[in-house]
Amino acid sequence: MKKFNIRKVLDGLTAVSSSSSSAQPGNRENDLIQETLQSEHFQLCKTVRHGFPYQPSSMAFDPVQKILAIGTQNGALRLFGRPGVECYCQHDSGAAVIQLQFLINEGALVSALADDSIHLWNLRQKRPAILHSLKFNRERITFCHLPFQSKWLYVGTERGNIHIVNVECFTLSGYVIMWNKAIELSSKSHPGPVVHISDNPMDEGKLIIGFESGTVVLWDLKSKKADYRYTYDEAIHSVDWHHEGKQFLCSHSDGTLTIWNVKSPAKPAQIITPHGKQPKDGKKPEPCKPILKVEYKTTRAGDPFMILSGGLSYDTVGRRPCLTVMHGKSTAVLEMDYPIVDFLTLCETPYPNDFQEPYAVVVLLEKDLVVIDLAQNGYPIFENPYPLSIHESPVTCCEYFADCPVDLIPALYSAGSRQKRQGYSKKEWPISGGNWGLGTQSYPEIIITGHADGSIKFWDASAITLQVLYKLKTAKVFEKARNKDDKPNTDIVDEDPFAIQILSWCPESRILCVAGVSAHVIIYRFSKQEVTTEVLQLLEVRLQYELNDMESPDGDQTPATPTPGASSNSQPSAPQSHPSTSSSSSDGIRDNVPCLKVRSTPLKQSAGYQVELVIQLVWVSGEPPQQITSLGVNSSYGLVVFGNSNGLAIVDYIQKTVLLNLGTIELYGSNDPYQRQPRSPRKTRQPSGAGLCDINEGSTTSEDRCKSPTAGSASACNSEDHKLPKFKEKVKTKSRMFSKMVVNDLVLTSNHQQFYNGGGRGAKMSRKLSLPTELKPDLDKRERRHRGLVKKQCNSVEEQTETPERGVFHRMFSAPLFNIRDNSFSRSRSSSVTSIDKESREAITCFYFCETYTRKTDSSTAPSLWVGTSLGTVLVIVLNLPPAGEQRLLQPVIVSPSGTLIRLKGAILRMAFLDSTGAILPPAYEAWREPNAPDDKDEKDKLRKRRPVSVSPSSSQEISENQYAVICSEKQAKVIALPSQNCIYKHNITETSFVLRADVVQMSNGICLACFCANGHIMTLSLPSLRPLLDVNYLPLTDMRIARTFCFTNNGQALYLVSPTEIQRITYSQDTCENLQEMLGELFTPVETPEAPNRGFFKGLFGGGAQSLDREELFGESVAGKASRSLAQHIPGPGGIEGMKGAASGVVGELARARIALDERGQKLGELEERTAAMMASADSFSKHAHDMMLKCKDKKWYQF
Repeated sequence: MKKFNIRKVLDGLTAVSSSSSSAQPGNRENDLIQETLQSEHFQLCKTVRHGFPYQPSSMAFDPVQKILAIGTQNGALRLFGRPGVECYCQHDSGAAVIQLQFLINEGALVSALADDSIHLWNLRQKRPAILHSLKFNRERITFCHLPFQSKWLYVGTERGNIHIVNVECFTLSGYVIMWNKAIELSSKSHPGPVVHISDNPMDEGKLIIGFESGTVVLWDLKSKKADYRYTYDEAIHSVDWHHEGKQFLCSHSDGTLTIWNVKSPAKPAQIITPHGKQPKDGKKPEPCKPILKVEYKTTRAGDPFMILSGGLSYDTVGRRPCLTVMHGKSTAVLEMDYPIVDFLTLCETPYPNDFQEPYAVVVLLEKDLVVIDLAQNGYPIFENPYPLSIHESPVTCCEYFADCPVDLIPALYSAGSRQKRQGYSKKEWPISGGNWGLGTQSYPEIIITGHADGSIKFWDASAITLQVLYKLKTAKVFEKARNKDDKPNTDIVDEDPFAIQILSWCPESRILCVAGVSAHVIIYRFSKQEVTTEVLQLLEVRLQYELNDMESPDGDQTPATPTPGASSNSQPSAPQSHPSTSSSSSDGIRDNVPCLKVRSTPLKQSAGYQVELVIQLVWVSGEPPQQITSLGVNSSYGLVVFGNSNGLAIVDYIQKTVLLNLGTIELYGSNDPYQRQPRSPRKTRQPSGAGLCDINEGSTTSEDRCKSPTAGSASACNSEDHKLPKFKEKVKTKSRMFSKMVVNDLVLTSNHQQFYNGGGRGAKMSRKLSLPTELKPDLDKRERRHRGLVKKQCNSVEEQTETPERGVFHRMFSAPLFNIRDNSFSRSRSSSVTSIDKESREAITCFYFCETYTRKTDSSTAPSLWVGTSLGTVLVIVLNLPPAGEQRLLQPVIVSPSGTLIRLKGAILRMAFLDSTGAILPPAYEAWREPNAPDDKDEKDKLRKRRPVSVSPSSSQEISENQYAVICSEKQAKVIALPSQNCIYKHNITETSFVLRADVVQMSNGICLACFCANGHIMTLSLPSLRPLLDVNYLPLTDMRIARTFCFTNNGQALYLVSPTEIQRITYSQDTCENLQEMLGELFTPVETPEAPNRGFFKGLFGGGAQSLDREELFGESVAGKASRSLAQHIPGPGGIEGMKGAASGVVGELARARIALDERGQKLGELEERTAAMMASADSFSKHAHDMMLKCKDKKWYQF
């Protein structure tokens, strides 16, 4: 009997499911393409994290190494050195970091967490790791203090006790300062938690302990008793010493500062209320807000500095948070944009017993990091060189481009350098530690972020660094609100009407196309010269899904419409004067009105991106325009195309005309595969939006508004229909419930009606347009005629006065760059094309311009536009372009549907084209040229580049497959041979989840399709055979921000917004993973510790100056004994010598390994020496005992024993 092998059966099943066999078995063309990419070329790892640490909680600075550490509320640790040197680490527990302490100039850091654990981080390796951890079991940690050049860490607790930890081995000393010994015996109440510990700068044996209740104790470590006790009525927040150790300063909860002389505990030497109004009758000033922290820093040349946060009077309602700098008689109040989390004064010396000489203050705010120059008048701030302004306005979309043209970054930097603010400190940035890594990646990388306020930022992301290059404000195109009643956002959104929704950028031609949430598209071109545009050119487009039975709002007037299948060149109506004259109809229904008003005054445009054309969708019969869900632009053809859930419009960018304006159904013509049923004429208003919070929590709100892309709440809905609960039930029973829940925060979610099976087609909404934060199933069912009777209400286009300037257009970069993540959430659709569930409105989700075969019968390629929809259909539109030059400016572009139709499961996300060798075919583009140069037109025309048409095959052979179309939907990928349109490869990417983002990317040795799924998997598939090469369960999709911002780019790079303020970059390339260690910067650099301050002759003679203390003698096990084992548990960390062995690689790694080996050898030699000494001592002891015994027994007789 033949042995049954289950493994072979499984292998066979895997092979069958992974990629279907060719649709044309006889076609050997497929086998000719040699695929070079293999699974060993892929590996997934995080590279770097950029941006401001999200929800910061603590901060520390090493004054010798000049490194800043910031801890956050979710257990993250960010370390900053010189610009370009930064590092991200994470505590596994995720507990908030309550305090950080550097082992100054030792390359180590202690972190204390809210879960009562302390950790020792080794910073001498490129990726810091934990060496030791200590978890307290019975007490809560409130404050830690590590004296300079000491190995004993004082840990204060909530119970008021102080424990002492040896940071070398992370063991507890038996020496404990108990609260009841510290306070007076006569005191009846508990002094509260320890809020401060520090040793006297001049006497290490004296420790000052601040308790929250207002008691301060000076503890003598040697005699184990309190020398002095200082009491004050108000709670204490912080304490700081004068460097001479004779005075200390306390800050209190009533906004006062008390200065105490060490030897006068009866009352404070001075009480100061920095912000209190002094009454004339000598009474106490009015209480103020608590002073949360104070620092007392001395200078040789003048008065000391007192720097404090908080303490403002209670009558300053609405005043911004302040940092107060008191120096001599002057008091400076520095207002901050956000609440202050912590601040640190940077001083010239690390020694606490020397003049401090402060030179800067680092202020950590909730959303910013500010460094103030104390040495200059007016206390100017330093210009921050770190990329911490990503979140200046919330990020709403993101794109990533690797391997850009080399002249692009200098051009953007040049334009951006003119935007810089003035008035910064002229000194160099004071946080200057560490060394840069060896950048092995030489190609330019650019990240573009779109923001809620309509701004767009370009970032240089080359060689794992990040630096802002240029900022563009798109809101300048529109009128500003003059008063509260005249807000520009009253038409559609509560806030952020200018928020960026989709970006489409061509690096070669530098054309930028932007779609905003108010259904507007702006086309920009790049210029090095400043211009003033007198009148902005505007097109208004009426994009309507279908014609109702009711009369057209324009009466019987229906402009001539291109019929599907025919060449369409609908000219716009006569140019209108600015502003638009479109108005509301007599019954008050808004019609032909755009959502925002374009400015009518001249616009001064500085060098950089300048407006070429503004396109706005208008209201139709009281219904606001639907959000734009896809966007594409091509600089060679001079066309821009955009689509939404109503249909699509193609605009000739050069002639400023609308070429095509079609509802989605009309794109199909007679090829419509869906039997779309006519509906009853019920006018019951269905919800215009059901946000996912509503869906999952079963709540509905009646508020007829919607939120901005930055809002996290659900969209409002106004439902009088019983369909919604059924819809909710349907959603909950689907395996995709989770994938819908995550949509809640999606900025790019459009008005998707396919979220569920079934639903109406043309919602009639006299309400605000839903913003991308919500999913909007359009449930309103309107009566419409059968498909054969469908008419179209044509585009009504208003064209404004033209300026003679001509712009260039753009191609998509390797794959279309518009964000179609929105449609990834269009929900499960029945496979039956006759299903009534197909009534859900079909949105345009994807575009691709290319020169290819548009029909099966084609023998040569032609310019075309491929359109993908949310129902998984790909349609092809043929573009008939006039010859370049003068004729291109005068003759119309003819666009006509080709009849070609390709179907996939799920919404179409991405399309790309390969040539016969399997290389990627980029869309045609025009190289950038200065648009404002006064060149001759003929010269300009010569510069226009057109891609050569593919050479048709020789007549001696059959027409072979010359190109391949790669199409990826949210469920599957197909490779279609052209012109035969045979599906030669098919791969079902996921059954239970859906793809959020897919990109066809160029790797160093081939191309592949990269996908990110809602279940957290990152996959790559080979092209054209769609073999799975990588499948890693990277991260579960817990946050819509990740879905909204995830993007792949060439050379195995990807990124996403990991928090509202931070970008996480990852790589899926094996090469980058291997080189990453060398590319990372080094935090620790060997630096000599400055010399200790000179005591001086007289101080030495009369016993002045600092008193040292042998802490080992006091706290060591031999004297203090062992601590209770149940008090804390020691956990060895992964970052010891073994961790360093694993982390080290390359030349640097070899040196590190050699150093480790030396350390180990020295350690072993040391241990051997200790053992030898112990053996010698033991031998001596034995010899002595033997000698004593011999003397004792020498004179005794045998009977005396």
